[in-house]
Amino acid sequence: MAFRFLHTADWQIGKPFGNVPGDAGAELRAQRIATIGEIARLAATRNVDAVLVAGDAFDSNEVQDRTILRTLDALKPFSGRWIFLPGNHDAALAHSVWSRLRQMGPEENIVIADRPQPIEGWDGRAVILPAPLTRRRESLDQTEWFDAAATPEGMVRIGLAHGSVANRLPGAAEASNEIPEDRALTAGLSYLALGDWHGSLQIAQRTWYSGTPETDRHRANRSGFVHIVELDGPDAPERVEAVATSHFQWHQVEAEMLDGTCRAGLDALAELEAEAARRVVTLTLKGGVSLAERYRLETELENWRNRFHHLDVDDAGLFEEPTDDDLDALDSSGFVRLAVERLKAQAANDADPQAAAARVALRMMYVDHMNGGR
Repeated sequence: MAFRFLHTADWQIGKPFGNVPGDAGAELRAQRIATIGEIARLAATRNVDAVLVAGDAFDSNEVQDRTILRTLDALKPFSGRWIFLPGNHDAALAHSVWSRLRQMGPEENIVIADRPQPIEGWDGRAVILPAPLTRRRESLDQTEWFDAAATPEGMVRIGLAHGSVANRLPGAAEASNEIPEDRALTAGLSYLALGDWHGSLQIAQRTWYSGTPETDRHRANRSGFVHIVELDGPDAPERVEAVATSHFQWHQVEAEMLDGTCRAGLDALAELEAEAARRVVTLTLKGGVSLAERYRLETELENWRNRFHHLDVDDAGLFEEPTDDDLDALDSSGFVRLAVERLKAQAANDADPQAAAARVALRMMYVDHMNGGR
């Protein structure tokens, strides 16, 4: 009989999202637990034999007790076995989130895999080989013991680990907690369930990252999934289905103003209008616009801030190019006109150390004018 399980990792419950203030940040934190509840319901609906959590279920060992309890509540829709592996964020220290969780008296189906020893069951169909981290960074390969681990013949062998696969991930990936790229082969694994990389990815033969189930950053790495895995036997090829689970969608958008208007920036946001309340957006603006267009842009951006879950705008590369119409709108004659002309000349001179300040002054004068001098 096939062994079916759900592979997930990198929940990072308790992640602070300090760069997203107020209610928007609080909702991001709450959604991580809500997504775990969805995973539990998915596991029950798909009738899996177990859920394997390949490290970093919690963002740190300092999460509050209430966060742990709410996470345990979210697991209840699935009554099968949950296998939790300590990762680098929630390593199995002497005093850790796991030692506190044990003191809370969790249900019997909650298994903390904080020791390198086989976990058997499921009527002899499968054995789990965990490689828990006992500190944030391990210099030695924690999966090495898999190779010599004796298991009954005919069982599918599933490795559970957290770290970086050697020679496979980009150079910027964390080099500690390294896992050999051929570990699944040398240990005779039917599947190596990994955590640490936040995207769904087959990184080597029979070796998979599930990624984080709730996207938490701007990165095109196919995050926001869990894996439903079926194994028909020790030598049968794995069948892996990536199931989308993320509620929030993160987008990084760039727009360059080439025609003096803000149309490019607003068009880029309009493409994300569907389900806007689920989107976390960073918009980078470059190029030049008139004062009138800059005023229009700020008005429209405020509307989008209220529609998106969160909108962060980087306009450091955006500058104003006042037109004659802009200047006429400010004043047609006299001292004000003279001051505006001088500010315009100063703003256009990149060699002038006060050029940026002059552009800001022009913008403020225009906004004040459009607001009726209030």
